[in-house]
Amino acid sequence: MSDTDHQRIQKVIPIINGISKSFCLAKWFHVTLYLQTGENHSCYHPPPHKIDLQEIEENPSALHNTLHKKFERREMLNGVQTKGCQYCWNIEGLGESYISDRHIKSATIFTEDRLRLAASRWNRNVNPEYVEISFGNECNFKCGYCHPKASSRFYNEIKEHGPVTTVKNHRCDIDYFKLYEREEDNPYVNAWWDWWPDLKKSLTILRITGGEPLMHKSTWHLLDDIKKDPQPQLELNINSNLGVKPGMVDKLVEQVNCLIENKSIRRFKLFTSIDTWGPRAEYIRTGLDLGLWERNLDQYLTKVGHPISFMITFNILSITTFKDLLEKILEWRKKYNPYNRTDQFQMVRFDTPYLKEPLQYDINILPKEYLTYMNNCLEFMQDNLNEEDPCKFSLVELERFRRIVSYMETTHYDKNKLLEGRKDFYNWFNELDQRRNTDFIATFPEMEDFYNSCWSKNEI
Repeated sequence: MSDTDHQRIQKVIPIINGISKSFCLAKWFHVTLYLQTGENHSCYHPPPHKIDLQEIEENPSALHNTLHKKFERREMLNGVQTKGCQYCWNIEGLGESYISDRHIKSATIFTEDRLRLAASRWNRNVNPEYVEISFGNECNFKCGYCHPKASSRFYNEIKEHGPVTTVKNHRCDIDYFKLYEREEDNPYVNAWWDWWPDLKKSLTILRITGGEPLMHKSTWHLLDDIKKDPQPQLELNINSNLGVKPGMVDKLVEQVNCLIENKSIRRFKLFTSIDTWGPRAEYIRTGLDLGLWERNLDQYLTKVGHPISFMITFNILSITTFKDLLEKILEWRKKYNPYNRTDQFQMVRFDTPYLKEPLQYDINILPKEYLTYMNNCLEFMQDNLNEEDPCKFSLVELERFRRIVSYMETTHYDKNKLLEGRKDFYNWFNELDQRRNTDFIATFPEMEDFYNSCWSKNEI
């Protein structure tokens, strides 16, 4: 019987801590590339940093192996808690029983060879095992916590109305960065295609993101390239909001089935985003039509039959109806998981990272009374926990959510930060309602008292 995810993580933790208690394999073997702005990071918790154009002219692998990142690797080897990785230090600070993403990511990609390579020299150029790439910001959504860098609709809204000047956090200014709106004119995209022939030989996971990648020319170019030059060692992933026209999803289904049938790739996975359920989900992710989204979900799961993972960005607007989404997940698992299985193959997966910023979306600006919703969700997951049943929740899923509950329980912002966050909460959603013709109170009636208290700016 194979180890569960939880058991594997527990085995790897003391091994990586033997290098140092701040060591993370992701800094060497993971990278997310935002080619539309020329930025990267090795995990979605630290902020992205700029890729120097001169570096990639000399060495296209500097899309990943930047000097900035090499200095962070040196810190990790020396046991320094790298500043950008505070998310994991917060989780690990709760106690030794808590599993951070440093543990999870390192366990996912751990091999003895990778450990030796990472520990041998901090300034070595390495080809990553995992690449997540955004070719552009073209997108049909404008999620409130997103940014114009990652959404063309959001970018155009800011161009029309200007930044949100009534808030301190997430003004969404666009005049401080250069955006390459055309993929064919982007030097970072050119560097990618220069690096790709060497990179694809050893790459094991490639994840295409956006914007909305199904709207990007380079996504379809890459699929065609893999069809012509098969990479049987490669797991191919795509992040899609699943809010595109059905024809695009149907085309994706056709392409993916062709790659799988011809054994051009090892495996395919689709990732999509959903943060709660019902009208509140559509409010959070402007452009989302849940009817269309669920149609596209069904089309993929029934025609491809490979896993889908929900990227749940847990935020302040998720809390009150998150149980509804948990119930839907169990419903989908019962519908789509194959019966009479002999393995633990899970068709409908999810992760629940909490949102750190912008501050107006942070769960910790809420009164602690909102923990009632959180504890109800935790109790629901515990009541439906079964490691052997793919139609229930796993221990890792439970632990990921439990750490959010614990983080909210133990985090107490000072008066100034609470006041700042709550002022921004009211001003931000008031401005969004005006720009997007939405109504916060009508959508979140259970949060009306909190909304009004933020407006009145009463003493905290």
